[in-house]
Amino acid sequence: MDRFRKTLPVWVRVVLLAGLLCLVAGAGLIAYRYYQRPTTLTVAVGSFDGEARQAASLVAGYLASTNSPIRLKIENAGNVLDAAKAFAAGKADLAVVRADVGDLTQARAVAVMAEGVVMIVAPPGSTITTIAKLRDHTVGVAVGEINHSVVEALKKEYDLGHANVTFKDIVPSDARRAMQAKEVAALIVVVPLTDKYLSLVKGLFREGANSAPVLIPIDSAGAITDAKGPYESFDIPKGTLRGSPAVPADDVTTLRVPYLLVANRHLDQQVVGELAKRVMAARRDLASVQPLIAGISTPVLDADAYISVHPGAAAFYNGTQQSFMDRWGNAIYLTPMVLGALASIFAAAWRFLGIRGNGKTQTTFEQLSALRERIRDLEDEAELRKIEDEIDTMLRARLAKSADGEEGGTEALALIAVAQRLDNLVHHRRVVLSARTSGVG
Repeated sequence: MDRFRKTLPVWVRVVLLAGLLCLVAGAGLIAYRYYQRPTTLTVAVGSFDGEARQAASLVAGYLASTNSPIRLKIENAGNVLDAAKAFAAGKADLAVVRADVGDLTQARAVAVMAEGVVMIVAPPGSTITTIAKLRDHTVGVAVGEINHSVVEALKKEYDLGHANVTFKDIVPSDARRAMQAKEVAALIVVVPLTDKYLSLVKGLFREGANSAPVLIPIDSAGAITDAKGPYESFDIPKGTLRGSPAVPADDVTTLRVPYLLVANRHLDQQVVGELAKRVMAARRDLASVQPLIAGISTPVLDADAYISVHPGAAAFYNGTQQSFMDRWGNAIYLTPMVLGALASIFAAAWRFLGIRGNGKTQTTFEQLSALRERIRDLEDEAELRKIEDEIDTMLRARLAKSADGEEGGTEALALIAVAQRLDNLVHHRRVVLSARTSGVG
């Protein structure tokens, strides 16, 4: 290595070192950008009027404009049932769904996007003021299949099958005509209590100054919610449809069901926790100017909730979300210790195997020391010459390494001193052998 280093000009070494530093810095930058890159999640959204997609798009735009590490890709699924089907089929990481619609076994709640209120409305002047008076009548079900779960809950609680109550699916665009033609005596709708949807409900009827739609209460709402289903009991406030005179004249008990932003239960907890954080930030920053997302709220955090909250979202809402150091602190602290221990083990194994940097120098000294005994026992001049050749070979090798910087000068001088001692022994032995030869002669 030193020989290679010395053969290179200084400027070449500087360029090589600078290039190496650039490579390390570039690798570090790539790793940082990889870690910081946004995670894009696909969200399935659908509603009969496009309202849900618009709200989701507002949230997605907010995340993009604030450089959020979480981004949303909106997939229009048609309606809320189609969104639930796409989510159940694994076509989306997230979905905006209604808690009582579709297969949501893999769903875990992230946030409540809105609350749908069950309204059973009858035309102005109708004598049907309770569910019991629906006997032998036909009830329209707005948006059909999506509200079948509400119908089943009412049938079960009030035994409407034996009361000869017929339910008929009606598309929203045909609801006004069906009511005016008296094809249905009442209509079931599930909508948030916002100005837009309340206007749609009031628009179903020819409302006069002294007449208004009749809201039929679900008096057994508490019993229905006790079944730990997707519904909760809710009172429609007095004056919701009209303020003066108030319609309804008093609070009306009914059912409420949440529209949820749900995530697949296998989705990474840190990702979902960050998503929940950003969605709630969007509600905080945009609610005053975007009423569509004013209804975003915290989901039910109870362990026995109908759709349990995702662990990542629960950590955010409970204030137990892990910071970067919480997640990686142990690894940061332990990695140097582990690497140091491995290095020590490797060094010990290296020494145990006898692979040492100074092994060659030690072996040379041992070889030179062993030559002393051989020299004393030699009886042949030719053997003495062979030993002299061995000493010369070892000295040349050591001197060459010393000149290249691979060996220290001190070790080389010590070897020369030992070699001089051996040379004296060879000379002495040669004199002894010569004397014996002369004596014999």
